[in-house]
Amino acid sequence: MSWQETPSAHLSPDDALRLIHGPIDLIVTAEGPAEAVRAAYRRAAGAFTPLLSDLVSELPRLRHATGPAPTGAIAQKMYQATHAFAPAFVTPMAAVAGAVADHILSALLTDKHGLTRAYVNNGGDIALWTSGQPLRLAICDDPTAATPGALADIGPHDGIGGVATSGWRGRSHSLGIADAVTVLAASAAKADAAATLIANAVDPGDHPAITRAPANTLSPDSDLGAQLVTTDVRPLPLRDVQTALDHGAALAQDYLKRGLIVGACLACQGQRRMIGTTRTARAAPHQTQPKDLIHA
Repeated sequence: MSWQETPSAHLSPDDALRLIHGPIDLIVTAEGPAEAVRAAYRRAAGAFTPLLSDLVSELPRLRHATGPAPTGAIAQKMYQATHAFAPAFVTPMAAVAGAVADHILSALLTDKHGLTRAYVNNGGDIALWTSGQPLRLAICDDPTAATPGALADIGPHDGIGGVATSGWRGRSHSLGIADAVTVLAASAAKADAAATLIANAVDPGDHPAITRAPANTLSPDSDLGAQLVTTDVRPLPLRDVQTALDHGAALAQDYLKRGLIVGACLACQGQRRMIGTTRTARAAPHQTQPKDLIHA
């Protein structure tokens, strides 16, 4: 795998800002008067330039669940987001994608920014803000499907500033068997951490149709160490899928009661549970492709 060694910023054909450095690839969208958007993109690019090097300098601490609080701005966001879910075992790395998105969104939204809507998409983990017109979000049930499983319209008073998706098919390792767990929360970092933990909980236990391997045999520097992570899930009996979703839904309900999340959608082998999202989310009509869709 080759990574871009220096940070770059360029406009996409749809006038979004693309920020790339190493493994980080962000799509930044700001809406409003043209000059406000240009100024916001300059701020975002400036905030992005030192981002990866700052994170790398604190990686040894961020890959452990315990230890002193980190010092960098994004590392602190990661630590604070994951610390909120104590006593669950989770390292700050569980919130890295969301924290990066939050950091760039905060650069867009300085005082008197003049924007009407803005969002930062970090590989499907999204920090978002709107002053009026709702943002429409596609919620993934199956990463291999061409259409969304559910839709959410997020308005300025819904308490939602971030969305994140996790599952065994995703970019990071998972302890569970969820195809996708999407979480809506006050920040993308908190949504990222919650999605990771809820996806881990979607698990029926040992089953011959589930293949697992120690995380550090797949990624030597994994923050999960020798914990067993899911590498394959064959079709399961419905009762086992329901058991797995029961476990994940119970944890999501706990997080909802504790005010850590606003809602969650859990999906596994064609079955779905929606927690706390009935006000903003609904099932997607067949073959729906909304014009202003944000993908998660």
